[in-house]
Amino acid sequence: MAFFVFCTITMGATIEAAAHNGSSDEKTKSFENYARTVTIVTFVITAVIVLMHLNSVTSMFIVGTKLEGFVSFVLAVMWAATVAIVSNPKHGIALDESNGIINGNIYYFSWAGFVCSVTLLISYLRSAFHVDIAGEIKNRSARLTYWAALLASSLVVMGASASIFDEGCANGNETVTFCKRTKLGIGLGAAGTIMSLVIVGMKIATARAPFLIEALFSFLLLISNAVGVSFITAHQGPGAPLGNLYYFSWIAFLSTFMLTASCLEDYNAAKAMNEQSEDVSSPEVQVEHLDNI
Repeated sequence: MAFFVFCTITMGATIEAAAHNGSSDEKTKSFENYARTVTIVTFVITAVIVLMHLNSVTSMFIVGTKLEGFVSFVLAVMWAATVAIVSNPKHGIALDESNGIINGNIYYFSWAGFVCSVTLLISYLRSAFHVDIAGEIKNRSARLTYWAALLASSLVVMGASASIFDEGCANGNETVTFCKRTKLGIGLGAAGTIMSLVIVGMKIATARAPFLIEALFSFLLLISNAVGVSFITAHQGPGAPLGNLYYFSWIAFLSTFMLTASCLEDYNAAKAMNEQSEDVSSPEVQVEHLDNI
């Protein structure tokens, strides 16, 4: 039902935007047609599935079946492409050339639809294959979620900064300060992507990563993202307008903050455990003198 609401709002906003934009660029028109087609198809599919859920007989044909898994997978792929298209400043659908939001309904609800599609796919995997994904992640490390969030946000920061640099700085249309801060965004996104990819790969492959490396990466990324987000989202920065670069720069910074806090918490817990074990291994035995009896 949530996916149905999100796709309905996105569909209406996309159809209206395509009717009023009147772009003469064939490539832009093709992207608008794709976004409109995806939202219409999703609207029909989700409406049918919601109606099937409301009836006990028809729900047997969709709930937990391979058909539901296939539909969830296809919709997740389609909406991943839709988000990439509508949030690209070059296409002018949800963002303008300065990376600012020009259509909030398309921007926010396309992201909401994408998140909802991924959530539905994960829910299906857990119910159909009895896979406790949350439990597996917790067993490997609670910080794996934060590293995955940092990886995703760093990729968006790097891609958005590179797109802005190609549009403005490569043609000499922006100031030196703006271009330097855009390069900073590209560098921070690349560094965050590489470091988080290393840690995520180690955790998936070996179920753990060396604590010192993880703590060092977290601290370095925290300092660099704290400096970077202040410059990138400032008035003269490329992330000043509300858009992908603005939001995901802050998400990357918050992810590094949570990672550093988690590492510090684990360090303090291990230190307290070591102190407690030392106290237990060398207990103070009270001796009562016979003279006092």
